[in-house]
Amino acid sequence: MVPTGNQIKQHARALGFGLVGITQPDPGYHAVFYRDWLGRGYHAEMSYLARPDAVAKRADPRRIMAETRSILVVGVNYFQGQYPPTESPVGRVSRYAWGADYHDVVLTKLHQLADWIEGQLAQPLACRAYVDTGPVLERGLGQWAGLGWIGKNTSLIHPRRGSYFFLGELLLSLELTPDPPFISDHCGRCTACLDACPTGALEAPRTIDAHRCISYLTVEHRGAIPTSLRPLLGDRVFGCDACQEACPWNHRFARPSSEPAFDRRQATLDLVEILTLDEDGFRRRFHCTALWRARRAGLLRNAAVVAGNLRNPVLLPVLRAASSDPEPLVSQHAAWALRRIKGC
Repeated sequence: MVPTGNQIKQHARALGFGLVGITQPDPGYHAVFYRDWLGRGYHAEMSYLARPDAVAKRADPRRIMAETRSILVVGVNYFQGQYPPTESPVGRVSRYAWGADYHDVVLTKLHQLADWIEGQLAQPLACRAYVDTGPVLERGLGQWAGLGWIGKNTSLIHPRRGSYFFLGELLLSLELTPDPPFISDHCGRCTACLDACPTGALEAPRTIDAHRCISYLTVEHRGAIPTSLRPLLGDRVFGCDACQEACPWNHRFARPSSEPAFDRRQATLDLVEILTLDEDGFRRRFHCTALWRARRAGLLRNAAVVAGNLRNPVLLPVLRAASSDPEPLVSQHAAWALRRIKGC
């Protein structure tokens, strides 16, 4: 028996997906906006976003899987409240990376859901699952699946959940009735997110310039962080939540996640520990977490910048050692931090 959309959504919720919607394989005007964003160079060094094949797939998911008839879009809450108190010099980690690697957690659930759907059918199911890494316009599909609107901070915002949730997609060969898209814009005249962005990366409502985005600079960027932007990182060692923290919808509706994998194990990172990590230590500590994305050189680079911003003399010994690190990206930022602490 072919399951209905409601039956699939009910099973998805039982697996832990707090948000579930169905749409057709057509991201609509979001593909036009995406091409314009690329044309302005706002993707910085993320060249993989601008590959012609990837752009074409984002414009039409059927280029990913020709059999696609419906797309199931899901959301998983990852909010775990405020940062815990600390005594040692630490750097703050963006909330999405506090617990286990969300790719593994959400993909596992999506595959379980796909297996259940196929188990209800008399024929094989063609499907493809994505969480953040595939060539799909996730937020656009989320809006067309009725999960919320794209806010001025570029996040998808649900009117009763806020924006602290991961998105995932199942491309299905199954024909399902789509949900009504979420057309209305509930941001109104609010500009809290734009005002809160430390670097002014929100060039305009719903338009972010990655060159100045702290999340990009501390996660995706592989080179030196521009000197003029380093003080603006503050104590952010991996990612940034400033625009989400400022959003009134999160103030009102964000609630702690019930997903045990999204805990508070690395809400903050001890800077002394991070600045002394060798490659093996980095691998052991972060291999199964989202922080792996920054690589050792990137994370130590970020830690050195935060150390320089905190100007805590306790960090001088580890910074001196890091200034001799064989990786130039680490040694150069550690030397900058030493000069900043010493007031040079």
